[in-house]
Amino acid sequence: MTEMPDPDVAVIVVAAGSGTRLGAAEPKAFALLSGRPLLYHALRGVFGMREAAQVVVVAPTDWMEAAGAIGAEVAGAASAHLEVVAGGDTRQDSVMHGLAVLRPSVRTVLVHDAARALTPASLFDLVVDGVVATGHGIIPGLAVVDTIKRVETDGTILGTVDRSELSAVQTPQGFPRDILDAATIAATDEVTDDAATVAAAGHVVSVVAGDPLAFKITTPWDLNRAELLLAGERVDVLADTLAVASAPRVGTGIDVHAFDDESPLWLAGLHWPGERGLSGHSDGDAASHAICDALLAAAGLGDIGGIFGTADARFSGAHGDVFLTETLRLIQDAGFLVGNVSVQIIGNRPKLAPRRREAEELLSGILSAPVSVSATTTDALGFTGRGEGIAAIATAVLLPVSTAGAHLNWRA
Repeated sequence: MTEMPDPDVAVIVVAAGSGTRLGAAEPKAFALLSGRPLLYHALRGVFGMREAAQVVVVAPTDWMEAAGAIGAEVAGAASAHLEVVAGGDTRQDSVMHGLAVLRPSVRTVLVHDAARALTPASLFDLVVDGVVATGHGIIPGLAVVDTIKRVETDGTILGTVDRSELSAVQTPQGFPRDILDAATIAATDEVTDDAATVAAAGHVVSVVAGDPLAFKITTPWDLNRAELLLAGERVDVLADTLAVASAPRVGTGIDVHAFDDESPLWLAGLHWPGERGLSGHSDGDAASHAICDALLAAAGLGDIGGIFGTADARFSGAHGDVFLTETLRLIQDAGFLVGNVSVQIIGNRPKLAPRRREAEELLSGILSAPVSVSATTTDALGFTGRGEGIAAIATAVLLPVSTAGAHLNWRA
C-alpha cells in the first residue's frame, strides 16, 4: 500500500447511528440510496475535496468490515487515507473514537454525518478554508425562511421568533484540532452537534453559507427526495457528456440455462430461496449473463463466453455481480459509459413482480445506470413453457465519450 503523506486535515464521518426513523433494517448509513449505501454517497463528497485528508469512518462494531469495503471502493487509489473505527454509545463517544486515531500532523478536523449523504465536496473545502483563516470553529448553515413560533406543549402560540437570528446548521463542522479535542474530553452534557460542545467550552464558532444538498436523510421522505435529486444529477451529467459524445451504441444479449434441482437459484443478481436453481459453470444467472453479452456486443468486445470462458476456474460458481462489474470495467476502458439497460426474463418461475424493484436497484447500482427488468412466459410453448429452464434477453445502450468524458464517475 502506498504510504500516506502527512495530512493537515482530517474528516471524521459519523456512521454509527441506528436511524430508527428511516425504518430500514440496517443502520442508517448502510441503507440504500440509488442502489448504494448512504455512506458510499457521503464519502464521495469527502474524497472529492481539493486537498488530501485523513478520513476516519466511525461505524457500528458489526458493520466495520462493510464500512471498510464501502470506503475502499470510493477511495480507490486513495485508500491509504481511510480508517474505520468502532462507534460509541453516544455521538460524542463516537467522535472521541475518531479523534483518537488522528495522525499527529492533523491540525484541522471536520466532523460529518453520513446521513448528509449528498453534501458536495465544495462545502468541505469551504469549511476547511474558514477554520484555517479564522483559527476557530466553522459550521455551515442555511437561513431560516419560514416564520418560527414559540409554542406551549398544548400548541398555544407564545410569540414569534426573529428568524434573522436563526440558522439551520449542517455538517461538516470544522474546528482546530486542539480545541475540538479539549472540548470533547471536557463535555459533560450530551448535545446534538459538535459546535455546541465547542461553544460550551467557551470557544467561538461561526456560521458560513451552507448548501441545500447537505440536508439530513432522516425519514423515508428524505430518502425519496435524495433519490430524485440523484436522478436529476445523472440527467445533467448525461446532457453535458452527450455534447462531446458520438452516436450511442446498442447491443443485444441472450442467455439460456436449464434448471438444476441441486443448485440454488440466482437470477437478476438476487438469491431466490426455495426456487429451482440453474445449471452452469457459474451460478447460472441468465439475466446477468444476458446483460453482460448486450454490453460487450454494444462495445464491440465480443461475448461473455469468449471473455469469461468455462475453462477459467476463477469464475466457477461466481455470481452475476462478478461478471457485471468486470464487464463494466472493460467497456469503460474501451471509452464507453452505460446509458441504460433492459432485460426480460422468460420462464414460468420465479414470479418476478414481488422483487422487481429490488432487482432493478441492485443491477442499477452495479452498472451505475438505469436497468429495467421485466418478465414474461411463452404460454406453455418451448422449453421455458415446459418448465425446463429460463431464458433472458437484454438490450444495452452505450454512450461513446471523449477521452475527458470517459473518466467521469457515473456511480450515483
